[in-house]
Amino acid sequence: MSEKASLPTCSSCNRPIMPSEKAVKFECVKCGQVLIWRCEMCRTFSRKYKCANCGLIGP
Repeated sequence: MSEKASLPTCSSCNRPIMPSEKAVKFECVKCGQVLIWRCEMCRTFSRKYKCANCGLIGP
């Protein structure tokens, strides 16, 4: 059986994050319930993200 691994998506631009990319992941600093992923480009340009659980908006 072959199972496809799903790639995480950036919380800002919703683009899949490749394994070789310099991305970061962290739990929401307000609620701690959601894992936020940030791709290299969104980090570089300080694009905003929003927590799906508590609505926190971060740079």
